[in-house]
Parts: sequence; structure tokens; C-alpha cells
Amino acid sequence: SLQNDSVVAGGGAIEMELSKYLRDYSRTIPGKQQLLIGAYAKALEIIPRQLCDNAGFDATNILNKLRAKHAQVGPRARR
Repeated sequence: SLQNDSVVAGGGAIEMELSKYLRDYSRTIPGKQQLLIGAYAKALEIIPRQLCDNAGFDATNILNKLRAKHAQVGPRARR
């Protein structure tokens, strides 16, 4: 059973921030490039997902929390 599912710094935080940035950027450009950049953004989330899986956490739940945290505040405010 899961005792603590809090979100901590590290463990894929950089990859999640890059993924968010690329997803946001991909929405500003047309055509196939948008799809390619979106796919790259999604691929970056494999790293934190695998870390969650390896630790025995529910990866979907944790990644949703990470996405929410990254959407709340800018990168400088998270320090």
C-alpha cells in the first residue's frame, strides 16, 4: 500500500517542466511540426513515469499531480 504520495523536487521535475513548455509551444504552430513537438513533449514524461513505476507508485496519479503543480506556478516560483 502507498504510505505517502507527496510530490517532491527532483525525480523528473525538469522533464515535466520541459514537457509543459513544449506542449504549450506546440499549440502555437501549425501542421506536422505541432504533432512532432507534442510527441517529443509526451516522450519526456516517460522518465518520471518510469521512476514512479520503479518506486511502486501509481504513475498516472503522480504525473497528474506533477502536471497540476507545473501549471500552477512559473519555474522561478518553484525554487
